[in-house]
Amino acid sequence: MELLARGRLQKMAVDHQTPIAYQLHVGDSALNMSEYLGKPMKFVFEQEIRCSNCQRVTKKSFNQGFCYPCFQKLASCDKCIMSPELCHYEEGTCREPRWGEMHCLQPHVVYLANSSGLKVGITRGTQVPSRWIDQGAIQALPIAQVSSRKLSGLIENKLREWVGDRTNWRKMLKHDVEVMDLAAERERLFAEVGDYLSELKQDYPDEHIEWLISGNEYSFEYPHLAWPEKAKTYNLDKTPEIEDTLMAIKGQYLIFEQACLNIRKYGSYEVSIYA
Repeated sequence: MELLARGRLQKMAVDHQTPIAYQLHVGDSALNMSEYLGKPMKFVFEQEIRCSNCQRVTKKSFNQGFCYPCFQKLASCDKCIMSPELCHYEEGTCREPRWGEMHCLQPHVVYLANSSGLKVGITRGTQVPSRWIDQGAIQALPIAQVSSRKLSGLIENKLREWVGDRTNWRKMLKHDVEVMDLAAERERLFAEVGDYLSELKQDYPDEHIEWLISGNEYSFEYPHLAWPEKAKTYNLDKTPEIEDTLMAIKGQYLIFEQACLNIRKYGSYEVSIYA
């Protein structure tokens, strides 16, 4: 096999084409992964992990690429990232106020997506549509626009009373999902939360809160030769060298004949890739 790249593994960059175009970034190299469909590949973990923030060597990666000290201090690793309704910027306790202004005090979208069934989620406006591709969604529909991450989290938290916010990664990888009428689901949910949105507007009169009655729906197709019958994953910590034939790409997963590799999980791992 030929060495294609060696360096720190990063999440795949995506481009909304038909099918989705993927580039795998390894160190200074960018690999067009669709070119390797149907071909044997080898991934070798070189037993080194470097924090994506401070560059120090770490024995374990936290939050997809950080050493433990950075995981403890960075605002991007705070609990409010996973639970945005808990944003505490207004209380003056944000770990990195400037970072909060650039990432949290920005326009956000509340959306419905179909990756393994209906789910609700939020994302910054600048992450449309890559956020949905990273989740392996086949459909997505923006249903609300707001002026901050906290507001999007409050709406998402309310909507969770009627719809889940999780993806069944096994169903997603097997492509075991049917097309849904997301516009009808939007109307159903608006009937449930319309009064709550009015209350939010009263509580945050200076903020932008808009329910999108006629937002455009997105659809996604993923490069593949075949989908797996069983969704199993490789673990680079336990099996540092894997060799398998690439059959599909979906979300942030490379789907091989024998098992799948979650690229995002191994951010900052030093790897060598062969094909």
